Amino acid sequence: MKQNLLAATPPMGWNSWDCYGASVNEEEVRGNAEYMATHLKDFGWEYVVVDIQWYEPGANSSQYRNFVPLVMDEYSRLQPAENRFPSAAGGKGFAPLAEYVHGLGLKFGIHIMRGIPRQAAHAASAILGSEQTARDVAHPNSICPWNTDMYGVDASKEGSQAYYDSLFQLYASWGVDYVKVDDIAASRIYGYHKEEVAMIRKAIDRSGREMVLSLSPGPAPVEEAEHLAGHANLWRMTDDYWDHWHLLRGMFERCEKWAPYVQPGHWPDCDMLPLGHLGIRSVDGGGDRFTRFTHDEQVTMMTLWSIFRSPLMFGGELRDNDDWTLSLLTNKEVLHLHRYGKGGSQVALNEAHAIWTSEDEQGNHYVALFNLSDEALTLQVSFEQLKVSIPNTIRDLWQSRDLEVVNEGISQTLPQHGSVLLKFK
Repeated sequence: MKQNLLAATPPMGWNSWDCYGASVNEEEVRGNAEYMATHLKDFGWEYVVVDIQWYEPGANSSQYRNFVPLVMDEYSRLQPAENRFPSAAGGKGFAPLAEYVHGLGLKFGIHIMRGIPRQAAHAASAILGSEQTARDVAHPNSICPWNTDMYGVDASKEGSQAYYDSLFQLYASWGVDYVKVDDIAASRIYGYHKEEVAMIRKAIDRSGREMVLSLSPGPAPVEEAEHLAGHANLWRMTDDYWDHWHLLRGMFERCEKWAPYVQPGHWPDCDMLPLGHLGIRSVDGGGDRFTRFTHDEQVTMMTLWSIFRSPLMFGGELRDNDDWTLSLLTNKEVLHLHRYGKGGSQVALNEAHAIWTSEDEQGNHYVALFNLSDEALTLQVSFEQLKVSIPNTIRDLWQSRDLEVVNEGISQTLPQHGSVLLKFK
């Protein structure tokens, strides 16, 4: 599958939703791209993704304004709102912003909703390359329960594939590298939109440009794992994830279920990293704040995402990062595991703790110990239990220090919700 070659390692980048909701503007995108180029690019971070409703001139938070006019061209295709993205003026779309991001050595992505704009269907607007109109291909009974922008597209109608083809031809002309499609992996009303996923995959392949395809929201159905892997590069295995311990705790079961399907080119997605400065104009997660996760919880989240090999999409305003937050994103030893690990699996899980193991292409073994309880906990694990030989060295990757090797195994005292990530050589 061609798309497998495109995302050979889990994508890493920034997405505007957690800090700006639907209202991000061009200055904010450029500013975060500049930060990434300066501070993160050398560590593998590369995607800059504009999330939902870039076509809505009046968007001001994560609360959608229902049934408002959207910016659209004559072929039923949404366009960036020029008051928020001035470089789009004159019909240039996102091409100038993508060019700017590319000039920094990074890649550019956008969020879209599945389907065709309702206003296009109501106006019977044209579809490029087809005699059918938006009204002909729209599926008015296939709607998103939390956003009023779109109708689904009826795959059985002539002109439906032409619409999606025209959409991705437009994105290819803009220079888009990454497309996050929403209300498609696990619609609250209709489940997995298999037919529209297939049309989108075909449209990308016909566009002449390689684009990473991300599907949201979750939880995507594990029984559709083969179809997901055959059409997309990543798919959400959870609904929107925020900085609450119970959501992080629940991710251990999700990761265990999806671990067998983690492969180059297709990545079950734990969702964005709610770190740093959040909620500037995104009220869904709790308003303007720095992450509610403690330092220990932040390390636990980064450890699980890394050993499981979830895509890493930072959600906060990058320019407000402190040294601590930056350190979480630039640990080369942890990121090596994230990029090159294999066989990550959960070998123990109960109310108090979890244990994950993995290895890399050099045959080094990794062990992550997690304290899931609300008090300090000492975990003792033998090398026999881990099914590894006594190593020559044990390295604590977050502390960047070697530990004493004891023949019996490892013993670690972890704080509440804390973790340790060890490399055996």
